[in-house]
Order: sequence, then C-alpha cells, then structure tokens
Amino acid sequence: MHIPIEIIRTVVAISETRSLSKAGERLGLSQPAISSQVKRLQSMIGGSLFVKTANGTTTTELGKLALHHARRILEANDQMLRLGGNTIGPKPLRLGLSTLFVPEFVKHQTQQSMANIMIHTDHSTAIGKGLTDGYIDMACIYENEAIKAEVEELVINECEDPMLWVRSKDFVLSPGAPIPLLTWPGDDSMIRTMVKQGLSYRIVFNSPDFHAKLAALRAGIGITAIPRRMIPPDLVYAKEYYLPPLPPVKGLLCAKLELDNDHARVVMKQLSALFFGGVAGSGGQAES
Repeated sequence: MHIPIEIIRTVVAISETRSLSKAGERLGLSQPAISSQVKRLQSMIGGSLFVKTANGTTTTELGKLALHHARRILEANDQMLRLGGNTIGPKPLRLGLSTLFVPEFVKHQTQQSMANIMIHTDHSTAIGKGLTDGYIDMACIYENEAIKAEVEELVINECEDPMLWVRSKDFVLSPGAPIPLLTWPGDDSMIRTMVKQGLSYRIVFNSPDFHAKLAALRAGIGITAIPRRMIPPDLVYAKEYYLPPLPPVKGLLCAKLELDNDHARVVMKQLSALFFGGVAGSGGQAES
C-alpha cells in the first residue's frame, strides 16, 4: 500500500490547526473530503489518529507516532522537489562534494560561477551513492571500500593523498590510555590500522562534517587522520611514536557517463586544476 502525499499533508494540517474544518480551509478542501482522507489513513494504519476534545481536535498516541513520520515524509518530499530549484532555463549541474573539498572549492567561486550549479555536500560514501542513484551529476570524493566498485566506471581523474595523523598543539595522551579517535562515517581506515597494529583505541567523535571534526580537534578531545593538503595551519601533524603510518587515500573526480556539455566541462576542468593536479599542497604545520 502507498499513502498519497496529500493525505500526509492533511494529517499535519489537522494537527497544526486542531480542526478538520480549518485544515480544509488551509488545503482548499471541504470538511467531508478531509474526513474521508482521515478515515482512509486510519483504515490503512489500523487505528484512530485524532480525537475531539474541549480544546479542539488532538492526536491520539497512535496519531502522535503517525504525525512524526508524516513530517519526515513531507520534509523528504519537499527537499526532493527543491533539488533543481525553480529556475527557468538549463538544468543546474548537481555537484557532490565530500566536505573535505568544500572550503577550497567555494573559495574560488563567485555568484556568477555558481549561477547554474547546485552543490550537495556529505561524506564520500553518501556522495558516491548519490552519484550512482542519479541525483548527483559530478562529484569529488575520497575512495573507500563502501563505494569503490560502484563508482569505478565513473572516475575521470584521480590522485593519491598522504593521510596524516592530526591533533591540536595542546593534545596530550595519558600513558596507557586508549587512543581517542575522531572518525568518519563509512571509512574505517584508521580503525583497520589500529587493529592491525594491536593498538587500543576508542571512538570519541564520529561525524561526516569536516568543520565539526576540526572543532573537536581544536578542543583537544582526540586525534584523526586528514589528507595532507587539507590540514589547517593551526593544527599539527601528530608524530607520536605510538601512531602507526596510515595508507594513502585516493581522491576521485567522477561524472555520469552521459554528462557532456560545455558547462560540465568547465566545472570539470576547474575541479581537476584545484584537486587533481598531481601535486599535493603544503598542508598544515610540521610538529615542533
């Protein structure tokens, strides 16, 4: 069974207006139509969603659960409708960027250069999935096992970046304590390295947000691995004796096979120049 989106909107409207008639006014429907939709949904779910009280129409316990899911469904529906914007003209290029690539990319953009680009940012696994699922046209990501096979045929440029342990200048690990790690969703290269070396660790922070991770690093709550050219100058390479070397990570520029137009080629050329020139940047400071 499939619940029509208009019935979902009706449930939310009733809960917000506390009235079937007012919900009908908001949605441009008659009260009998509203009642019919509610009865249909209650039949599908298997229970009463609303009850009349002295304070108006309120949700039952089942109704509260249904309302929670209804709001999530509407949010996902409305976000999908906004993916392409409401501009008239050529379809925007849907560019996916791992959060690691975002600061450098946007630094080189203007309002004019972004006029026909829609950026989606997330961790590499999610961006890779968006590329293969069809709602991202071009992407800059870091390879990992979760998406390696799926994006292999879409790679048009690549380069290897050294991965380095990074910490704040004030970070100190207590003797004998597990190493506190700040990890990325879907990427367990740090974990594999720790396990392979028989080292004790604990995950204290996990986020796809590069800036959130930098904030945690600067607070000194743990260490993490970052591609060398992405390391900010206020953080340092962690060269403590107990930290094992990390394998390099491969940066990938991917694009849908059918993507072939002037605008896409311009963006592709810029991304190649920024991130795939073959020479990594100087990155952060060496540890003193």
